[in-house]
Amino acid sequence: MNGFDRALFARKTVVITGAGRGIGAATAQAFLAAGANVVAHAGRGLEHAEKDLLAGLPSEDRARLTLLTADLADPDGGERLAEAILAKVGGRIDVLVNNAGTMGGRVAAGDVDRAQYEQVLDLNIRAVVSLTTKLLPALKASGKGAIVNTSSISATIGGSPGSSLYSASKAFISTWSRALAKELAPDNIRVNVVSPGTIMTDFHRRYSTPEKLEATAATIPMQRLGTAEDCAPAYLFLASPELSGYITGQVIEVNGGQFMG
Repeated sequence: MNGFDRALFARKTVVITGAGRGIGAATAQAFLAAGANVVAHAGRGLEHAEKDLLAGLPSEDRARLTLLTADLADPDGGERLAEAILAKVGGRIDVLVNNAGTMGGRVAAGDVDRAQYEQVLDLNIRAVVSLTTKLLPALKASGKGAIVNTSSISATIGGSPGSSLYSASKAFISTWSRALAKELAPDNIRVNVVSPGTIMTDFHRRYSTPEKLEATAATIPMQRLGTAEDCAPAYLFLASPELSGYITGQVIEVNGGQFMG
């Protein structure tokens, strides 16, 4: 990632979940390029991080990267990851990016079972809430903390067939973030949301057919699907008190005009 001022996040500690690939990896690279010390969580193991996050990363940026693995789909995964993070960084975190999430496969509403319900909600909701709760003291210690959560266009438009649990879980994230923004403002912690549209990452390679993606691209005013690199700057903008110090409780749509709220 190029074009970021290395002074923007110098001496800042940034935690990013789901950073092994896709939007999370691009965002971690962008924060590193802007001078941050980044703790990156890779949920699917180091092999994916080697390909997406670490590939081509300059040595000076690698020196400021700490890579952790944890299964956030476990009921206590958020708490365990928080403990590992605090053991690495101590008592201060400047930015938390809750990006990890899953759809768990497209399942018709009438076929949703308990196992799928728990898989999606444990990762998309329970882990986000528990991790954030455990890290709040460290974010308060920053003095100008920022939380940036990843939602989805599906949170507003309901997604496509088979994604009911995913869409609803992301709607929770958007509303919960607004509530946190009000509650945490006296602690000088801003809370905002990045809501990506249809972004061409492994997520859509797993859950969408090429035909569906082509049809979706044709409906987008910018006439293309997004990339992870299209999304990353929005996280930096919302995390920076210099760039967005009076912005909190907002959902920023990054979708090429696919949805205009």
